[in-house]
Order: sequence, then structure tokens, then C-alpha cells
Amino acid sequence: MREAIKNRYEFVILFDVENGNPNGDPDAGNMPRIDPESGLGLVTDVCLKRKIRNYVETVKEDEKGYKIYIREDVPLNRSDREACQELGVNETDDKKQTEALKKLKKNDPNVDIKLRDYMCENFYDIRTFGAVMTTFVKASLNCGQVRGPVQLGFARSIDPIISQEVTITRVAITTEKDAENKTTEMGRKSIVPYGLYRAEGYVSANLARRVTGFSEGDLELLWEAIVNMFEHDHSAARGKMAVRELIVFKHSKELGDCPAYKLFDAVEVKKNENVVYPRKYQDYTVQVHEDQIPKSVEVKRMI
Repeated sequence: MREAIKNRYEFVILFDVENGNPNGDPDAGNMPRIDPESGLGLVTDVCLKRKIRNYVETVKEDEKGYKIYIREDVPLNRSDREACQELGVNETDDKKQTEALKKLKKNDPNVDIKLRDYMCENFYDIRTFGAVMTTFVKASLNCGQVRGPVQLGFARSIDPIISQEVTITRVAITTEKDAENKTTEMGRKSIVPYGLYRAEGYVSANLARRVTGFSEGDLELLWEAIVNMFEHDHSAARGKMAVRELIVFKHSKELGDCPAYKLFDAVEVKKNENVVYPRKYQDYTVQVHEDQIPKSVEVKRMI
């Protein structure tokens, strides 16, 4: 297993959206997610992790040790079979594979651990975020829930957002019959004119050492992926999105030097005076109050 990181980290991400939908809500007609009480915009942790996975997959292209486990249109059991083959179980028929795995486990009670270690070693997102692998090859084996050292919370906008529905037209008519009666078709899309979002995350050196082997190289790739997570994911629906700040707090030891909330509270983001409706990043001021941070914690602004 790789040599794991030795320091705990916390980090703050600031990203913005201009004339786009950063994270549609399928329960609300794919409109931007909004906290109904405060009016603040939301982006889920799942959405942010997807961007990070996509970036790693793009730059590493299935390089050994950097495969992605949770991928679009790829069944999880297809990746599980790779681990089975590593243990000498090559059957593709589910019934035969189940019997072979049960026999293997009877002879070696540590098979589950070996499979877990294989998955952590070869799949970057399992090594980073963890995974639930209780359905491993139709539950013939149970690798359990791997707790990843990197965790993200929901992103929340600094100020309330307004979701606007914009009517659009297209000149491409769907059917011949429709073409006899009209020359355009109408549609609608939801956008946020502007929103600055803040997300907070954690990196546990303790879990990295005990469970997944998340290494210094993995950590550098994580920072790179966060900074660039929107650069290769542009679309008309999401408008203009960019990561504006990545503020990293590095503790001096594995279990940390202070509670995470104290470090997060030291990062202040506020709207500038005389700005009523923010429409750009420069309408905000970001300040890190280093006098509130213990001397043993190193602060680094990655952008």
C-alpha cells in the first residue's frame, strides 16, 4: 500500500456561476437548488465529487492506480470483477463466480480485506472518497463501507440567489407535420444570473493511514482537480463557472491542532459596500483572519 499522508487538512472552496445552472434539482423541474428558508443556493457534495472524478479520469486516462470506480454507464460489478481476477477467480458467469468466491473465502478468511486493499490501490475515487461495496459481485463477498479520508459538504451561496426562467427558441423543427405549421419551437431553461458559492472539506490523515492509503501524490492531484474541476466541464446549461479560491489549512500532526470550525470561521467572505446585486467575483472581498488560526496550522491560498 502507498505511504499515506501524515497531516490533517481542512479546505474552503469558493466558486461562482454566471448565467447558468450550477446544480439542477430533479424534484423541482431541474431548477437550481435553493434553500427554501434562506433563499441561498445549494450545490450537493455529490455534484462536486463528480467534477473531481471527471477531471482525474480526463488527465489520468485509466492510468494504473488512478482508475475511477463510479463512472457513468459502467456497472460497479464490472470493476469488481477486476479485483476477483486478481485473486484468480476468472469466471464470468455470475453463478459460477459466486461459487468460486465462496470457496475461496472458506479457505482464506482475509479475502474481503485483500479485495478492499486492491480496490483502494487501483481506484483513485475509492482511495479518496471511499465507497460502499456491500453489493460486491452480487454480495458473494462483502468489502463493506470504505470510509474515505476526503469529505465534502454541500456548497452554499454567500447571498440569496434568484432563479430565472428564460424562454428560448430553436429553428430546428422535430417532425414533418410540425414543420407545416410552424418555423420555430419554444423551450425554457433556468439560470442563476450570478452566485458565489462556498464549500468546505476535510482530509483525515488517520483514515488515510488506517484504511485507504491516500498519499501525498493523491493529495496534490486532489488540489489540482478542485482548482480545475470546471475547466473541462463547460456546457451551455451551466453557464460560466470557475473556482475562484482554494484555501487549504495544514495541521502539524495526524489528528490536527484545533477544531475545523475555528479554521472555517477564519475565512470571511462578504459583499462589498454599495453593491446591491452582485454580478461578478470582484463584488466580494475574501479575507483570511490569520490571527484566529493557531501558529501550528499552515495556511495556503492555492489560487
